Amino acid sequence: MVTVIKRRKGNQNYYYLKHSLRKNNRQKEIYLGKKIPQDIDEIKRDFMIKFYEIEWLPKLEKIRMGYAKEIKSIPKSVMEKQLRQFSVKFTYHTQRIEGSTLTLNETHDLLEEGKTPRLRPINDVKEAEIHQKLFLELVQDKKLKLTLELVCRWHKRLFEQTDPEIAGKIRTYKVGIGSSRFIPPPPVAVPSLLRGFFAWYKKNEKILNQVELAALVHLKFVTIHPFGNGNGRISRLLMNYVLNISGNPMTIIDYADRRTYYNALERSQLNRNDIVFLAWFMKRYLKAFSRFLN
Repeated sequence: MVTVIKRRKGNQNYYYLKHSLRKNNRQKEIYLGKKIPQDIDEIKRDFMIKFYEIEWLPKLEKIRMGYAKEIKSIPKSVMEKQLRQFSVKFTYHTQRIEGSTLTLNETHDLLEEGKTPRLRPINDVKEAEIHQKLFLELVQDKKLKLTLELVCRWHKRLFEQTDPEIAGKIRTYKVGIGSSRFIPPPPVAVPSLLRGFFAWYKKNEKILNQVELAALVHLKFVTIHPFGNGNGRISRLLMNYVLNISGNPMTIIDYADRRTYYNALERSQLNRNDIVFLAWFMKRYLKAFSRFLN
């Protein structure tokens, strides 16, 4: 928990920001000044992220190095097979989170054996097929530069057969997010927010840890909610795009975790506090690749 501490010396008050972790009783504090700064909320967020990075960053580096060593030892044909297996699971979970009716087995049979499931909506089938193709294309080209034009092309590919009216088009109307209390930005604000997002990415792509960057890219893009539909799927593609081009193992947000996933997103969005989603994401990422930490 982050708290503002006041200490009095003589006739003067001095303010400090203090944070502690219950897990190992670590504490850290910084001096704020003789008055509480007006941007105290932003200072708190940055302070918390830096505090948690002390715990995350060494583990993330071990994962990156362990993964690099692992893939060097695996034959190319086996890597290709593993990538396809990952693409099936990633497609299943990202589609299922958004309401697809396909089971994991049906998704596998459709994508790997060409067997169309019976009595399933045709849109669920088409979007699963397109998602896998798009994902495999983007992970095999590590020279892709992240731009708005690229993201709009991805969106158009995903929805041009199932929802052509919105495919690849930045929204010009209000949208909601299911039962979430968070209301996405009004359409008039979307273009400037997108410019800000890509400027932020360009500024931070070589500064932040790449796993942290991937999580924040996901959060910031889905918060803007620039499309009429499919923002979650595009955000999860962006997440794995960043992980892949930086040599980190890609990950899957599991359908079974959707409630805590939505909750972490909503809390970050409502409170304008990246650390909530970042902490949720890191906990699962470190657990998913704990084999590299032993």
